[in-house]
Amino acid sequence: MLVDNKYHVSYCSNIHPGEDWEQTLNSLKTYLPKIKKEVSPESPFGIGLRLSNIASLGLNEGSNLQEFKDWLDQNQFYVFTMNGFPYGNFHNERVKDMVHAPDWTTSERLDYTKRLFDQLAFLIPEGISGGISTSPVSYRHWHTSSEALHEAFTTGAESMAKVVLQLVDIERITGKSLHLDIEPEPDGMMENSDEVLHFYEAYLIPIATRKLMDVLGCDKEKAKELILKHITVCYDVCHFSLAYEEPEYTLGKFRKAGIKVGKIQVSSALKILFKEGENEEIWRSLAQFDEPTYLHQVTEKVRGKVVTYKDLAEVLEKRPKVPELRSHFHVPIFLEKYDNLFSTQDQIIKVLEYLKKDQFSDQLEIETYTWDVLPKNLKTELSNSIVRELEWLKSNI
Repeated sequence: MLVDNKYHVSYCSNIHPGEDWEQTLNSLKTYLPKIKKEVSPESPFGIGLRLSNIASLGLNEGSNLQEFKDWLDQNQFYVFTMNGFPYGNFHNERVKDMVHAPDWTTSERLDYTKRLFDQLAFLIPEGISGGISTSPVSYRHWHTSSEALHEAFTTGAESMAKVVLQLVDIERITGKSLHLDIEPEPDGMMENSDEVLHFYEAYLIPIATRKLMDVLGCDKEKAKELILKHITVCYDVCHFSLAYEEPEYTLGKFRKAGIKVGKIQVSSALKILFKEGENEEIWRSLAQFDEPTYLHQVTEKVRGKVVTYKDLAEVLEKRPKVPELRSHFHVPIFLEKYDNLFSTQDQIIKVLEYLKKDQFSDQLEIETYTWDVLPKNLKTELSNSIVRELEWLKSNI
C-alpha cells in the first residue's frame, strides 16, 4: 500500500509456507484479501513476494505467470519487491545456515536470481523501481581461510556483474528499473557497513566495471554508475541493530560511498539487558526463543568490538557476563518488551525518523517470519498479527 503518497509498505510473504507454486498461491489467496480489507480496503495493496526456487519454476509453467498477474490486477494487488534470499523450503524443517545455500559461488544461485528478475519485470507495475533481496554472498563459516573468502567474494562479484547486465537489458526493453538488494546479516560474509563498503570497493566495482566495459562498450564512469544503480543494499533493521550500528552512522557511510538502499526490511531483534546480581529469570525468558528451525545468532559489544555467537544455544550454555546481548530472532515489530526481555524497536523508530529528513528508500517490507516458532504467549491468529504490524508501521511513519 502507498503510505503518505511516497512509501510502498507491505510485509514479506516468507511468513507463509510456499515450497511450490500451488502452495504459494494458495497462501496468498488465503491471507492477502483479509489483510487488504483491514489495512487498504479502497486502494491497491503491495506485496513483498517470496518464491522458493521450486515455486519460481512452477510460476513459469504454462500460463501461470499471466494468470497470477491477472489475479493481482483484478484484486488490486501489486508486487513491488521480492525476497530472493531463501532458495529452498523456509518452514517446518531445519533451515539454520542452509538459508544461504546455494550461495553466490554457485550457478544455481545466479540462475534462480535471474529467473526471479524476469518474473518481477513482468509483474511489477510501470513507474516503480523494484528489487530482490539476497544473501550477502555466503555464510562466513563455510569459508574459513582468507584465500577461501577472497575466492568466494570474487566469484560472487562476477555473478552479480552478470545480474547487472541482465537488469540493464530489462530496463532497455521494458523501461523498468530493477535492483539486487544485498542483505548483510550476522555471520554472513557481510555483517556491517564496513564489510559492505569493502565488498563494493575491493570486489564488486572493479570486477563488474571490467565486465560492463567489455560487454557494453561503456567507459569506467558509466559502468560504475550502472553498478551502483542496480546493486543496492537491503537495510534490515534487525541485522544492523545486531551490528550495534545506528542508522545515521550506517546510512551516512553508504551515501558518501554512493551506495543506495533498495529497500528497508522492517524487523526487530531481541534485546537482553542484564541487571546487577541475579539474572536467572532473564536467562529463563531467553531460553524460550531457542528453537531448531532458524539461526538465531547473538551479538555482544565488548570494548568497541562486536562479537558474534553462531546460535542462541551457544549463548545459553556460556552465559557471558555482559550488560547487553542482542539476538537474531525477528520478534513482532509492535513489541517493545516481552516478559524479562526487550526488543530493538527503538532502532525501527530511529530509521523512520531518519526517513523524514532523507528518503533513502521508498520501500518498507515488514519481515517477521518467525510466527510459527515464537513462544506460545506471543502467538495469535496470523492475519491479525500481520494487520497489527502494518498498522503499527503506518502509525509511526
